[in-house]
Amino acid sequence: MTEVKHISLPITGMDCANCATAVERSIKKIEGIEQVHVNLASERASFEHSGGNKVIFDVMEKITKAGYGIAVGEARLIISGLDDEQNSSTLESRIKDLPGITKTNINWVSGKVSVNYIPTLVTQVDIRDQIKKAGFEAQILGDQNADTEEMVRKIEYEKQRRDLFLGLLLTIPLFILSMGRDFGLIGEWAQQPWVNWLMWALATPVQFYVGRKYYTGAVQSIRNKAANMDVLVALGSTAAYLYSLPVLFKLIPGHVYFETSAMIITLIKTGKYLEIKTRGKTSQAIKNLLNLTPDQALVARENREEYILVSDVLLGDILIVNPGTKVPVDGVIISGQSSVDESMLTGESLPVEKQVGSDVIGGTLNKQGSFKFEATKIGKDTALAQIIRLVEEAQGSKAPIQRIADQVSAIFVPAVVIAAILTYLVWQLFAVSPPGPGSSQFARALLNSVAVLLIACPCAMGLATPTAVMVGTGRGARSGILFKSGTALERSGQISTVVMDKTGTITYGKPILTDIGLASSEQSKLAEEQIIRIAAIVEQRSEHPLGEAIVAEAKTRGLVIEDADRFTAISGKGVKAIVNEKQVLVGNAVLFDEEQISWVEAEEKISILRGEGKTVMMVAIDGVLAGWLAVADTVKANASEVITELKEMGLNVLMITGDNQQVAEAIASQVGIDGVMAEVLPGGKSTKIKELQEQGEIVAMVGDGVNDAPALAQADVGISLGTGTDIAIAAAPITLIRGDLAGITKAINLSKTTLATIKQNLFWAFFYNIILIPVAAVGLLNPMLAAGAMAVSDVFVIGNSLRLNRKKIN
Repeated sequence: MTEVKHISLPITGMDCANCATAVERSIKKIEGIEQVHVNLASERASFEHSGGNKVIFDVMEKITKAGYGIAVGEARLIISGLDDEQNSSTLESRIKDLPGITKTNINWVSGKVSVNYIPTLVTQVDIRDQIKKAGFEAQILGDQNADTEEMVRKIEYEKQRRDLFLGLLLTIPLFILSMGRDFGLIGEWAQQPWVNWLMWALATPVQFYVGRKYYTGAVQSIRNKAANMDVLVALGSTAAYLYSLPVLFKLIPGHVYFETSAMIITLIKTGKYLEIKTRGKTSQAIKNLLNLTPDQALVARENREEYILVSDVLLGDILIVNPGTKVPVDGVIISGQSSVDESMLTGESLPVEKQVGSDVIGGTLNKQGSFKFEATKIGKDTALAQIIRLVEEAQGSKAPIQRIADQVSAIFVPAVVIAAILTYLVWQLFAVSPPGPGSSQFARALLNSVAVLLIACPCAMGLATPTAVMVGTGRGARSGILFKSGTALERSGQISTVVMDKTGTITYGKPILTDIGLASSEQSKLAEEQIIRIAAIVEQRSEHPLGEAIVAEAKTRGLVIEDADRFTAISGKGVKAIVNEKQVLVGNAVLFDEEQISWVEAEEKISILRGEGKTVMMVAIDGVLAGWLAVADTVKANASEVITELKEMGLNVLMITGDNQQVAEAIASQVGIDGVMAEVLPGGKSTKIKELQEQGEIVAMVGDGVNDAPALAQADVGISLGTGTDIAIAAAPITLIRGDLAGITKAINLSKTTLATIKQNLFWAFFYNIILIPVAAVGLLNPMLAAGAMAVSDVFVIGNSLRLNRKKIN
């Protein structure tokens, strides 16, 4: 089966929602491409495909033809071992095997290699490692950890800044000159014909150099059949500029509007500059995560300690972490102890005590002691790298509510152009009141139609949802909550029912053996320890926490645990195996009834134990009850508090478990849960979720992310409890890194806050256009004010989204 690959490409040149639509439409034309999402706020295009590198190049070609670009970085390396042209060709071929390599230039004489690459698909370290695999030594010139995509964005930002500076340099004196003349503030000389030529000289570079992007963008968007903001700006500013030319040449009487055309370009350029600057803050969470990993690691190799680059750490390396330094990669402590600050990843403010055998996570801060640990995960496999990948994917996805803005944006620009034409025709043909002094009917009609073009703002609609999703998912990551998509972020705030698994969710999932009982027929033959040993022999190959509790007790007592033969696990019921040529069953009442093994004599005692909230497993040898073992799990400290909070939020809270009804109800009563679904096999949990959904409930399922995978997938919102190192295996769209139940209420509150912000943004975007387009059409809005308002609207939406960073979500 061909592997489906998830690809994310950094796009340059997108200004509004219609730009994102054009890119998305272009990518969808390629056969075999699925799940295409283009996010204006993160400037990323993501899609899935099952082809090779050629598909990526096909996508790049489509994006380029649509008038947009891909952020590409350059890696420069020094290679040793290149002897001839043959080696050079071999190396070039191996480098091009990597995804995201756009160009390779190898000079085997000087030993220098230059590689152009897409930073979201491959890194400089990947390129270096590929060269090493080809049998050559390579050294990266420059900073191998540099954020290439960020550098490309900075170049774009600097270009915008230079254009804006030139626009202001020419437009400000032009505006002062024009206003001063109109209000009679600068003397009679300003009425001389040469002043109009001076205005033309100041306005023309602004129109065609500073504003060149609007012309090229307008042409490309029309070619792509997705008219965007560039069309509105180009039409509006050009109309004012072109009208002024015949006045300048004295072909018609009237007032020149060069200051209007220049101000339109410069004001909108100012807005775009502020937008880019502000939009960068929405991805601050990713930048903060990227900065967590230290550049160097202290490694113990060959009886000596040395500092190496983190990218050079190998699996199995023994690393040393001193007080006040960061843990470079994931691993397990082999000597020493300390307390580690994991707040940057989990949101937990208190340092976590670590000792031999404890897991440590790369990017966390060692506080007091020093320790040595063995590297178990490096590079893209570390918890931090997985978190960054998940957050990036979430920020690049679309929330369902964004469809509203997408549908409106698709027809918005053509509708505004039609409105502007109608405005012109009405004012030109039917206006009764005379135009102002120095103006004409034509000029007034033209300026009002230009105001309609410029007040309309599709960008605010395009930014309303993605900026809020980016900030919301980033805020969640800082609090130890990973949303894997915009859909999950939005849907969480609409939950009506929360279903919680018992073992490992409400309880710690680390049960201990509490009671041992012997059947009357076996009391003379077996001692308690023999029952424990026999059960442990069968359970040692089981992965269930209850079986692990029996094995742990046997080891604590120093019992010998032999290997069993013909081990079989019966899902949700128990296990069986051959021990010393005898058939041994360890399981619940359902298994014993199916096997027709009588357990009547133990029924009363087992009922008492279940009433205490203990899970009982019976042991049978060769079809005869031998005894029973009771195991109890501890309820999490804050389980009752969290469930109370969920109820106060108006949510229905249920517990689902494979345990029997009596035990389930005992645990549920401890934490305040009223509804219990007991004796549900793992495969049946998803069916129970579906039944709730058929009743109209929007269901969140909370589980451990592995055993509950079908139920997590079936639920409207799946929430898995992680431990900080198993983020990648979680099946749910939401992962709580710390495994803390308090994260459930935080996730729901964050979702509601984010959704409220999205609605505020959309309300502003729609209200702004619905109100101000008619205002401009009736002649109450100057084109320059319209351009300024258009520029401010984008910044308002982004600023409102950034407020999420300051809101409380507890």
